[in-house]
Amino acid sequence: MSPAAWNPAQYLRFEEERTRPCRDLAARVSVEVPKRVIDLGCGPGNSTAVLMDRWPGAEISGLDSSAEMLAQARAAHPEMELVQGDIADWPASGDERFGVVFSNAALQWVGRHEAVFPRLLKRVAGGGALAVQMPSRFESPAHRVTREMAQSERWRARFAGVRDWHAHEASFYYDALALEAARVELWETEYLHVLDGPEGILEWYRGTGLRPYLSALAGARERGEFEAEYLEQIRAAYPRRADGRVLFPFRRIFLVAYKQ
Repeated sequence: MSPAAWNPAQYLRFEEERTRPCRDLAARVSVEVPKRVIDLGCGPGNSTAVLMDRWPGAEISGLDSSAEMLAQARAAHPEMELVQGDIADWPASGDERFGVVFSNAALQWVGRHEAVFPRLLKRVAGGGALAVQMPSRFESPAHRVTREMAQSERWRARFAGVRDWHAHEASFYYDALALEAARVELWETEYLHVLDGPEGILEWYRGTGLRPYLSALAGARERGEFEAEYLEQIRAAYPRRADGRVLFPFRRIFLVAYKQ
């Protein structure tokens, strides 16, 4: 599989850790009987399964840009409408309204949030909600090392044009949505994941944040060299605990914007 392609098996190596914030977000949405729910960036279907449990009477559909992820989601949920497409383009793709427009850990890959988030809210039915969760605060060692390596003399020529995740402070999203929403709820949670070692952190980011960097490299040898340097740099920041495991803090931002 190309390093540029989404790998469902790699992503789902940490299925429980990646799904937990999705459950937390769905539980906080105060829309009890939506007619229609859409999962934007549905990935391999783990978030879609959460939505089916939360709103069993709703018509639930999903959208994702990755054919590989959608194939996995279709295998898990053959009864569901799943469409390939970009989240940024979806608001202009029709005029149907949804009781819940939901996105779990996907919108950090989409730019121009000042325009995209209000457009997403326009596709929410009256009394419904836009619910979003994304990684936030990218000053963690695991994320900072990636940026520093990308700017280093050794690697920077390889990463011209490679863009980091798109995400902003909570106040940005309040300002983007408050004028059009009945109310906006915002919060952040830092999850402390227990992984088997620093190698687990590398495996985590192989499935998400390192993908744009790995896909820009020339081949397997160069990718291996980049990963080895990355692992060496993060070891000191994530010391092993008494049982040999490491604690991996991961901070996420949540928002629920309710439609008038």
